[in-house]
Amino acid sequence: MQPENGRWRDRSVLVTGAGGFIGSHLVEALIEKGARVRALVRYNARSAIGALSELEPDQLRSIHIIHSDITDPFAVRRAVRDVDVVFHLAALIAVPYSYIAPASYVTTNVVGTLNVLEAVRECEIPRMVQTSTSEVYGTARYTPIDEAHPLQAQSPYSASKIGADAVAESFHRAFETPVAIIRPFNTYGPRQSARAVIPTIASQIIAGRDEVQLGDVRPVRDLTYVTDIVRAFLALAENDGCVGRTTNIGSGAGVAIGQIVRQIAQISGRPDVQVHEEAERLRPPESEVMELVADTSRARETLGWEPRIRLEEGLTRTVEYVAANLGRYDVDRYAT
Repeated sequence: MQPENGRWRDRSVLVTGAGGFIGSHLVEALIEKGARVRALVRYNARSAIGALSELEPDQLRSIHIIHSDITDPFAVRRAVRDVDVVFHLAALIAVPYSYIAPASYVTTNVVGTLNVLEAVRECEIPRMVQTSTSEVYGTARYTPIDEAHPLQAQSPYSASKIGADAVAESFHRAFETPVAIIRPFNTYGPRQSARAVIPTIASQIIAGRDEVQLGDVRPVRDLTYVTDIVRAFLALAENDGCVGRTTNIGSGAGVAIGQIVRQIAQISGRPDVQVHEEAERLRPPESEVMELVADTSRARETLGWEPRIRLEEGLTRTVEYVAANLGRYDVDRYAT
């Protein structure tokens, strides 16, 4: 059997959304495995590359950074041409901002995904991995949630991701496009922005707040450390049995937001921290997703994948990262 790193050595790979939290870790893993990486980041006037800026200088020099936009089909086609695998992670992902600008979510997440799929089809790329989200399930009708669970659009964000996944499925059925859909449940770890709940909690506690400002602390989430998620991306891209199918990736265990606060407070040495429910941070009542816990049977059986990093270890690593980079987090502002 070929060594794990050998499967990726000298293969040409495009990662869209490479400047994001998961995207940057995926790029880093591909570099370590010897892949030739094109990293597509959204164009901006400052030439900022997001979380990729945290890679080592020699790692950055080894990748081809493309400043572009997935909503432009011509630019997408140029980026996709002649690669072996496309990992499509580019998306607008913040649920709160989707209430403010829903049309931009449809444009980026649905039309952008259509552009990537069409380019993959026209250029005859051997494999594409489409990134979904557990938010498409809405509040669970049953747990653990398997891939047959009904999809429920409880926010404009989740609606746009349901649409993007449906387009991917249609391309496989209509054109035999070799696309596999990965559906991660909640991912956490170093480099994640304050838009996400774990860095929001950790940054406020580490900054010395006696009272953490949060939304509803009752929702239950299934948390998986980012390096485990990256392993799943790589495994999915290599497995023919995942083509044309959706695969859940998660820990299979649920934890309430309030419990996460207590665990982070203990890790940070501040067990007496209190929580204040801030109205601005609450989702509309019918939009809140109360429980997401993954059934990962398909991932175990098809990929042989299971998470390796336990929650306590992952939270400890994340807290250490936030403490070392506290200046990057504005604890006085709600990040939508």
